[in-house]
Amino acid sequence: VLGNGPSGICLSYLLSGYIPYFKRDSLHTHPILQRKLEETPDVSILDQDLEYLSEGLEGRSHSPVALLFDTLQRPDTDFGGTAESVLTWWYEPERAIPHLVLGRNAPGGAWHSIEGSMVTLSRGEWMGLPDLPFKDWLKQKRRGLRNNRATAEDIAQYYQHYVVKKGLQKNFRCGTVVTSVRKVSAEFISNHVEKDLQKNSDSFWNLNEKSTEVFQVDGFFKTVKGDKEPFSVYAENVVLATGTYDSPTWLGVKGENLSYVHHQLSALEEAVKNNSIGIMSDPVLIVGAGLTAADAILFAHHCNIPVIHVFRRRVTDPGLIFNQLPRMMYPEYHKVHQMMKEQSAACAGPYECYISLPEHHVLSFGKDKKCIFQDKNGYQKVYKISMALVLTGSNPNLSFLPNNGIDLGMDSGQPVNPKRNPIDVDPFTYECTQEKGLYALGPLAGDNFVRFVQGGALAAASTLLKKANKNPP
Repeated sequence: VLGNGPSGICLSYLLSGYIPYFKRDSLHTHPILQRKLEETPDVSILDQDLEYLSEGLEGRSHSPVALLFDTLQRPDTDFGGTAESVLTWWYEPERAIPHLVLGRNAPGGAWHSIEGSMVTLSRGEWMGLPDLPFKDWLKQKRRGLRNNRATAEDIAQYYQHYVVKKGLQKNFRCGTVVTSVRKVSAEFISNHVEKDLQKNSDSFWNLNEKSTEVFQVDGFFKTVKGDKEPFSVYAENVVLATGTYDSPTWLGVKGENLSYVHHQLSALEEAVKNNSIGIMSDPVLIVGAGLTAADAILFAHHCNIPVIHVFRRRVTDPGLIFNQLPRMMYPEYHKVHQMMKEQSAACAGPYECYISLPEHHVLSFGKDKKCIFQDKNGYQKVYKISMALVLTGSNPNLSFLPNNGIDLGMDSGQPVNPKRNPIDVDPFTYECTQEKGLYALGPLAGDNFVRFVQGGALAAASTLLKKANKNPP
């Protein structure tokens, strides 16, 4: 399993012998699903037909299995309900599948690189993993949820705690960087493996006799001293769960590589911390209309730093994330949206230190820190700025795969992108359609919220258990 964020952790839990069953005498709010669950209560959810169970479910995800696992754990959460999970978890160690979870940082993935005080978009209880509710963990810390939402630091700590509490550490190798994943013939490696097995009797790379091809995963561990220690492992199945935070999207315009142009929010925090920008500076340019751009605007607003905000969409575009968020739950993002609407350059609005330029794009960044924009009618404007933050999303780094993983996307001629071109997977197994034995979870497969990435883990675990013939007696 490549990646130790929520997808990788959830999959490790399911592959470690923790098996979900329908809790007898529990009542699900969806009557048809309730009837299906009552048909075979002695058969675990992992061993049932996921396509049959998830048929007819609706919700905020396009993945039927994501909706299924979410509604089993949080039956009426979208309607503000707090009904208990209808699942009960049994530990059946004989059904565990040997696996490794490789990650660069501590368990929790990208949650460790997000500014700790940032509040999550999702409600706190939606950030939880199976059989350890997030709010129960928070109660132990004697903390409540602010406006039902949690900070990134809380979540990163919760994921680390989860791995320890569920006894999964033995499967995790942190501080690893994977440099290559490729298919090799089983004959090619049998000599290597036999030598290894003689040296190391508890090695679990006892490959299935039937497999003719396996994956060779190469990379290195970063040691405490800072050395790089190479490794090679062989596996019949590889799960890609590396997320999407690796490389920020660039605009591809002239001057974008100049030192005052940045692609991460942390650059603004850094500049404020070391006083290189402040109230009297030229405005900071923020490009983009997603939540990271909104976080940057809120941060600048809080520090009284002037902002020019440029984005391509109309303010009323239904595709704009702000038009999809309930106002009550997200007052601060609603405020940004309000500013975007009321404070365009054409008419001065009530907010000082902020100008919004909807339906504009950047043409170039000059060495003199003058930036040229163009509107939808082709008119150009020039502004002098102190620094620029291009916050228009990020792309996964799949450089360790042949051809950068381009062949795996829905559109196999384009780079993989969580929103525009996710990896093409079977919706009920999450196996890549282009490469058998390779699976993709989370944003790589188009599932972008923690509450919905877990369905992919359920689908993959169910398939891997069937493959390994670890069926119940």
